[in-house]
Amino acid sequence: MPDHRVLLDGLVLGESPRWHDGALWVCDWGAGELLTVTPDGRRGTALGVDTFPFCIDWLPDGRLLLVSGGDARLLRREPDGSTALHADLRDLSDRPWNEVVADGRGNAYVNGIGFDLMAGEAPGPGLIALVTPDGRARTVAGDLGFPNGMALTPDGRTLLVAESYASRLTAFDIGPDGGLSGRRTWAEVPGSAPDGICLDAEGLVWFADVPGRRCVRVREGGAVERTVDLDRGGFSCALGGPDGRTLYVTAAEWHGPAAAGGAAPTGRVLAVPAPAGPAPRP
Repeated sequence: MPDHRVLLDGLVLGESPRWHDGALWVCDWGAGELLTVTPDGRRGTALGVDTFPFCIDWLPDGRLLLVSGGDARLLRREPDGSTALHADLRDLSDRPWNEVVADGRGNAYVNGIGFDLMAGEAPGPGLIALVTPDGRARTVAGDLGFPNGMALTPDGRTLLVAESYASRLTAFDIGPDGGLSGRRTWAEVPGSAPDGICLDAEGLVWFADVPGRRCVRVREGGAVERTVDLDRGGFSCALGGPDGRTLYVTAAEWHGPAAAGGAAPTGRVLAVPAPAGPAPRP
């Protein structure tokens, strides 16, 4: 499409994009690097990461959280650059952990897919864990079909999660203690495998789709408002840019886990004009 712009090329597998402090942060899972890229395409390396997969978000006080998925830990980067253990997740699941989102109270939600995709294990039920500010972790939802991207509504009262293997976006009510209840389908997306997501200021969700090679904007209830076609799989997306109205999409060729280890660097970040900026953080 003519409104695509390649912001960054040469990634192996870009995931978990986040707009923060005037730049886009991207996890290159294949290269083991946490990158930053400015709106004019200047690239920097924020951190080397020796784990797979890994995803990021920030606590309200500005400290970075990083899911060290392969060894089931949630790490925290301190202001001096040191790394501390924020929570040990192994007692909840020893299978790889995936995405993270933090709320305005310092709670973090981390999901695990429930099986080792890269090792060729059969799919199993996924889960969501709550990690409270003191580092205590407990399971707050289960029986999810490959939980992937997550987002919080601006009032901090609803958690949205993409279920890649169930072709839907699922919503939960967030209780005063951070627990989840009131599970419901937010949108059925037949024929899609929603991966990373972001919520915009008009209350619509963008989701990236690897097999569908696209990024889709959808309303609660499932009405599709816009589709951005891609020439490779869409892994995740984030809204940002100087005015907030740029959709950043991480995309790459995907030929299955067996081919991932020797994959050529087909990953890139695309910038697409968006009709609305990001929803405010809760």
